[in-house]
Amino acid sequence: MLSAIAPTINPQSLRELGNISIVGLQWGDEGKGKIIDLLSCEFDLAVRWNGGSNAGHKVEVGDVKYRFHLIPIGILRPNVTCVICSGVVIDPLKTLEEIDGLSTQGVSIENNLKLSANANVVFPYHKLQDQLAEAKAAGGKIGTTGRGIGPCYADKANRSTAIRLIDLLDDARLTEKLQRIVPEKNAILKALYGTEPLDWKPMFEQYRACGEQLRPFITDTTKLLHAALKEKKRMLFEGANAVLLDVDHGTVPYVTSSNCGTGLSVGTGLPARAVNTTLGIVKAYSTRVGSGPFPTELDNAIGEKIRERGHEYGTTTGRPRRCGWIDTVALRYSIAISGASCVSLMLLDVLSGFDELQICTAYKIKGASQNTDWFPADALELQNAQPVYETVAGWHEPLDNITTYEELPAAAKNYIARLEHHIGVPVKIVSIGPGRHQTLIR
Repeated sequence: MLSAIAPTINPQSLRELGNISIVGLQWGDEGKGKIIDLLSCEFDLAVRWNGGSNAGHKVEVGDVKYRFHLIPIGILRPNVTCVICSGVVIDPLKTLEEIDGLSTQGVSIENNLKLSANANVVFPYHKLQDQLAEAKAAGGKIGTTGRGIGPCYADKANRSTAIRLIDLLDDARLTEKLQRIVPEKNAILKALYGTEPLDWKPMFEQYRACGEQLRPFITDTTKLLHAALKEKKRMLFEGANAVLLDVDHGTVPYVTSSNCGTGLSVGTGLPARAVNTTLGIVKAYSTRVGSGPFPTELDNAIGEKIRERGHEYGTTTGRPRRCGWIDTVALRYSIAISGASCVSLMLLDVLSGFDELQICTAYKIKGASQNTDWFPADALELQNAQPVYETVAGWHEPLDNITTYEELPAAAKNYIARLEHHIGVPVKIVSIGPGRHQTLIR
């Protein structure tokens, strides 16, 4: 089932790239899952280092579709050890649900999944606060998934209200923390939203049981990764979310709650030198879920055509994604922040059928005398940015069954060449469909 036809990847070429970090360069949903799955067969470890169950990846292997939120996609490869590091906030209920779902699909999850004992745990009060805050925000919604990720990271920073995975394995420790923390959360939730108090006891029983089920997987992942680094094992780092959603470098407040392009060392405990190559993942157009500025958004029939052709609905929430032309101003910024040296261009097939395509190459900022080619991460400033476009010819030929890069229509290859010109790094992989085999390696 997992040996579906895949493009030929030169193992020696991959080895020359060393440990690879996969990073989304837009507002998420770029198609990272497919590339992670494609490359993971040549690695010893697949490492997830940020975010939580707010992330979502879809992978198609043959006629089987897999959905991931927390567990590394490398789990589809039996020889790969999958590691969820302390930089991730873990929802035990969702983790067990995902393990059960994958097991039902025939994926073996026994000795090849490792969870950091120091990862912070998402509790019901985190989810409740997340959902109530978003509902109360009215016109100021930030587009949260409601999975409790932001409040959990806030508790991590607060320290005294943080509960880690290792705490679920110690009844006395978990009891002490919940008895102290839950009344504090109840007071806050009642004052802000008028909620009824939560009872810590059912929470204790449920999460204690989750801890016992997850006990075989829980370990010191920092120690494990340093041992792997010393042994020169090959590591593929799976990034969640994307650079433009980074809590420090994205369009605050319309961002996620973790570092998506720069936090790998913090999330894993490994030094920066552990990564040899950063591969940026880019859609052939732009999308965004939820609120926030989006200069190239197409709130018209063209945007709707892209959405329907690309099946642009969230893996985690099911929400329709906002769609627009590709934005090389934003991409240059993300490449600079993440250090990506090459990119994988995804969903190129979605753009078949357009007479013309637009590429955003600069912004005109309201009140400014000159156009800018630098991405202003400040959300208010970005709201005033108008895209400056370069127009290129489109193509009408379907791409689904093409097997080599050379077979692409001339207009499609020109589109890629213009993107390379504007972003300053090469396109090494081109995806023309969801299947493993629908991938062109340059």
